[in-house]
Amino acid sequence: MRHIAIIGSGPAGYYTAEACQKTFGADVRVDIIDRLPVPYGLIRTGVAPDHQSIKGVSRRYEAVALTDNVRFVGNVTVGRDIAIAELGALYDAVVLATGAPDDKPLGVPGDDLPGVIGSAAFVGWYNGHPDFAGLNPPLNGPGAVVVGAGNVALDVARILAKAEGEFAGSDIVSPALAHLRTATHDRITILARRGPHQIAMTPKELGELGHLARATPVVDPADLPPLAEDAALDPGLRKSVSHLRDFAARHEDRQISIVFDFYAMPVRVEGDGRAERVIVERTAVDAAGRAVGTGEQYAVPASLVISCIGYRTPTIEGVPYDEKLGRFANVEGRISPGLYAVGWARRGPTGTIGTNRPDGFLIAESIAADLAAGGTSGKPGRAGLDSLLAARGVEVVTFRDWQKIEAAEIARARDGAPREKFTSIEEMLGARG
Repeated sequence: MRHIAIIGSGPAGYYTAEACQKTFGADVRVDIIDRLPVPYGLIRTGVAPDHQSIKGVSRRYEAVALTDNVRFVGNVTVGRDIAIAELGALYDAVVLATGAPDDKPLGVPGDDLPGVIGSAAFVGWYNGHPDFAGLNPPLNGPGAVVVGAGNVALDVARILAKAEGEFAGSDIVSPALAHLRTATHDRITILARRGPHQIAMTPKELGELGHLARATPVVDPADLPPLAEDAALDPGLRKSVSHLRDFAARHEDRQISIVFDFYAMPVRVEGDGRAERVIVERTAVDAAGRAVGTGEQYAVPASLVISCIGYRTPTIEGVPYDEKLGRFANVEGRISPGLYAVGWARRGPTGTIGTNRPDGFLIAESIAADLAAGGTSGKPGRAGLDSLLAARGVEVVTFRDWQKIEAAEIARARDGAPREKFTSIEEMLGARG
């Protein structure tokens, strides 16, 4: 019997568990360990609450979790409750699938002012992540600035701009919805360092901005390259740019404007004890595709600044780390004998949810090859983990416990919502009955 521990219960974790089942068959036991009492990682706390179809992939993970040789071990923090070295002594392979939940710093003067928030924190707040339930972002100013040119920036802008009725059917948590109801901003500015041809925004997410009840997207026609240059783009980006061209042709007067400010680089955040404005430098794109400052600066009023410029994997004591790339140091997923990384923890925050499936199979195949070369270890696996955690008084949450938590969240949902998430670990643990 092979014993494998996977740290992290998001897409990378469950796809790796599924891959291990198919690679080893019945001759494997997989424990998926997570610090939260609830599974699914970014599916639960990262995917936008109004994108319920994307969250549906959790049903696939549930099918894996309900098999006999995969187990969810929630409410266990690696590095606090158990060390990586201890897991290595218990399991034939340990796979880090911890994702990249930490915000990359904005990195400009004033980025520590109240009102400057990373997207992981802001998205976690409206998705009910226990770490960010008390965030209370300032929404009472005239404007908000969103820094970034990817889908996360679009998600953030869309959530800020939506009318309350447009959240019907979503699982945004009620405290966040109530707080958003108090917002007074009439302008949301999306700062993109480069131009329309360099965005990482996909057509579906861009298109959604064109159908909001009280907000309209605004693009300066002067920022758009000549139409003929679109022909050289890949089809997806070409379609995204076509949305921007449609937005530039609009002349709508709505309650909120979502302004795309291209060739714009934040250089500092200013304010008297809190964020009040972002100083922006106009940029140009050089021959290498990099944004370079032109020296021209201007101010954008903003009581709220949300940085959507990337993420980093948190460090774990005893695990080699690549500071430059913000992920675990690895070679094709191998960190050291018996220790692996998968998903964003392996490659950095790139790709879609589905990208993690082939990544999981890559790691499962590597584990199989390494174990075949090393023979049978006789390690205790989950029996050893259970004994150690029990001795330390760690309160483990099982998948059966999670099903009780989920049932309680569904039962307390507001009208039309699929669930009302618990936003504290204490509430989650108490819901097990």
